[in-house]
Amino acid sequence: MADTTYELAPEWAHVQFKETAQFTEVYGFSGSQGMVNLEGLRLLPRGKPSKTLAVYMHPSSTLQLLPMPQAMARHGVHVLCAGSRYVKNDTPLIMEKVVTDLGAYIRHAREVWGYEKIVLCGWSGGGSLSLFYQSQAEKPTIKQTPAGDPIDLAAAGLIPADAMIFQAAHLSRALMLDEWIDPSVIDEADPDTRDLELDIYNPACPNQPPYTAEFIARFRAAQQARMRRRTAWVKETLEKLKRRGGHELERGFVTYRTMADLRFMDPAVDPNDRRPRWCYLGHPETANTGPVGIARFSTLRAWLSQWSAEDTNAHGPRSAKSITVPLLAIENSADDAVPQPHTRIVHDAAASLDKTMHVIKGATHYYQGQPDLLKEALDTCIGWMRTKGLAD
Repeated sequence: MADTTYELAPEWAHVQFKETAQFTEVYGFSGSQGMVNLEGLRLLPRGKPSKTLAVYMHPSSTLQLLPMPQAMARHGVHVLCAGSRYVKNDTPLIMEKVVTDLGAYIRHAREVWGYEKIVLCGWSGGGSLSLFYQSQAEKPTIKQTPAGDPIDLAAAGLIPADAMIFQAAHLSRALMLDEWIDPSVIDEADPDTRDLELDIYNPACPNQPPYTAEFIARFRAAQQARMRRRTAWVKETLEKLKRRGGHELERGFVTYRTMADLRFMDPAVDPNDRRPRWCYLGHPETANTGPVGIARFSTLRAWLSQWSAEDTNAHGPRSAKSITVPLLAIENSADDAVPQPHTRIVHDAAASLDKTMHVIKGATHYYQGQPDLLKEALDTCIGWMRTKGLAD
């Protein structure tokens, strides 16, 4: 149990490494002049040394303000919240490059800070990233991005983590979009041109919850058809730019209405304890139409790397098949972001012979206003780390 508490001693972390790229895709200092500059925050429990570091990383967000990393540190775990080069802007995000970012942090933790053990903590969107990283650290195979740009992850010298925690995490960004994109959109240039029979947020839609099995199958097929059309357009546009030659190498674009999961509206679809007609971003129709919906803004290469289910290398279940280190998978039973089946799918796919599944009954995605459930999550993680010899 996590009973002893410590005062936090946050420490800014700067990691820099060289990279030769065809062009700079991120704004400002990070990624310019042949160098990548990364910023993170190491949360240290004051007066408590440790040989183990728990690493939290999300492809496009920072995690130091979330309850779990802080709670871990307050109860004696050394924690690094690592920011990628794409922090707060996933428009140009290349998952393979995020893997190299994570690798730079882990190497820094080993060689500069002197940690002997690394626990990779994949929370939310960091889950599939962590699986992708660990799979390539254990068995590197990738030598180019889905767009065909060279990136040799074997040559990157990725250091495998010693254990993994997969917590409130989904299968992958691409597989989430495949299940969330709004299939009612007929014209990609005009989000108001829609198929009423698939427009689930429209009160006039003839298909209302509880949804029939026939409608669910039709809706899913229409989602996948839209994804295939969008991806085909991305590939055609990228190929056109390559054929032209010259200095135009990329293009940004908008994909409207990307958060229309039937599970948001009907609690009987993949049931758990989530709130009906709600999602982690609030009202699902607002999220579907607003600027913060997933994959709203993207570049061509980023679409193929992080959003296309048929192209992405950051595929959680596929990556899990290469994972051999101990794995703890935690499902929050009232999660309003991660679909109910995802945690079990990853747990079952993992090649590790030492794997544990735990469900926290009633827990939401962020444990907001749920201190007792946050403590259960904390006790589960620290208790598991102790059984593996990873908690001092």
